[in-house]
Amino acid sequence: MKQFLGLLGLLALVVSCSTDEINTSDFVAGETFTNSNIRAVMIDTMAVETYTMKFDSLVTSQATRLLIGKYSDPVFGTVESSSYFELSPSSYFIDSEAEYDSIGFILKYDNYYYNDTLQGNTIHIKQLSEILEPEDGSNFYNTSKSGYYEEDLGSLTFTPRPVGTDSIYVKLSDSLGMDLFDQFQQKQITFQEEFKTYFPGLSIQPDVDDNGAIIGFSYTSSVMRMYYSISEQNERVQYTTDFTVNTISSPVPFFNKMSVVETNEYLQTLTDKKTTVNSSISDNQSYIQSGIGYATKINFPNLKTLFDIPGQGTLLNASLKIRPVERSYTDELALRDTLSLFIVDGNNDLTQQLLATDATGVQAILNRDNEEFNDIYYEVPLSTYIEGILTTDRESDEAIILLPANYNSTVDRFVLYGNSGNKGTKLELTYAIYDEDE
Repeated sequence: MKQFLGLLGLLALVVSCSTDEINTSDFVAGETFTNSNIRAVMIDTMAVETYTMKFDSLVTSQATRLLIGKYSDPVFGTVESSSYFELSPSSYFIDSEAEYDSIGFILKYDNYYYNDTLQGNTIHIKQLSEILEPEDGSNFYNTSKSGYYEEDLGSLTFTPRPVGTDSIYVKLSDSLGMDLFDQFQQKQITFQEEFKTYFPGLSIQPDVDDNGAIIGFSYTSSVMRMYYSISEQNERVQYTTDFTVNTISSPVPFFNKMSVVETNEYLQTLTDKKTTVNSSISDNQSYIQSGIGYATKINFPNLKTLFDIPGQGTLLNASLKIRPVERSYTDELALRDTLSLFIVDGNNDLTQQLLATDATGVQAILNRDNEEFNDIYYEVPLSTYIEGILTTDRESDEAIILLPANYNSTVDRFVLYGNSGNKGTKLELTYAIYDEDE
């Protein structure tokens, strides 16, 4: 298929979807165009196949936050996230005259939350029973595991205020605090390897009965803080030693474990990443959930039937419209304004982000213009991608997938219409057709 000089000048004329002949004197074009009758047609009947897939695991040791909480989702099931991490002390020195006061954990909100923050959350802080070591030697995943002691070092029931409040404080066991204080003061622990062998780290768990929200906390600003003081003249001066999440070691000894107990019969069939569920057999719906691994996969099986249209032509614009299922989202289970697009191969391995001509990532943008009429949809500019399919000679088994931003650091979820019905996913093409004189 050829590209022709002057086609960009036609774009403003053809987006109106007119099928009338275009006056060739209105634009600068090559001889092929000036000797032709040109029609611009809008095509929205191309086949679109939508599926749900699930990644076997996601790297969460590269996540941007601690994610802690649990809630019951009417579509996906019970969603839960807990955090595991090694700590590093800010200092190994405590003055011999110092006296221990207390120890606690400060969890600093990072403004992320998902689901209902009006419900109470309970967190349990537990000591790890083993050093964090990734099974593959390089990364921790949302499916990784590590042992911890059942007895709480501390717990707190609270009503989350992730936007209006700075942080929460959890009082920890004085037995832990006094033990660490003595080890440091007596110089029994003097460097990181000794410290992690003696104290491998912490896990923060939601309560088994929680049904509220999953909350994000900054792992760079959240600290375990030990308080002690020294008597100086007529007053006692307080000092602290902070224990921060260790982000220096490689691999980073930190991960969020995220899981779901599915109640959705279609999601239960996704046992590995090669398995997909076509929306035609899942109530005309596809699913996305970050943190857990669900993604919506889309391909276009018969694009090259465009060449069956009489005459020759060229693609001017391609736009994909995807509608969220009505009543599948709420203020708590919120839609996000954008979704990112990536390419997967025939084995559903993620290969690259889908890029526009200016090398920026292609995004699906939520159009809320007619939200009052319950008509909202994600719109995806796909001209470059579709043009690439049309101009290649070989058949490809690749497809595009939709993922939320920060896919390994959130639990955002989406339920989307499949490829059938008036509200189904549609690919809209603007196609210019010309007929050469014989």
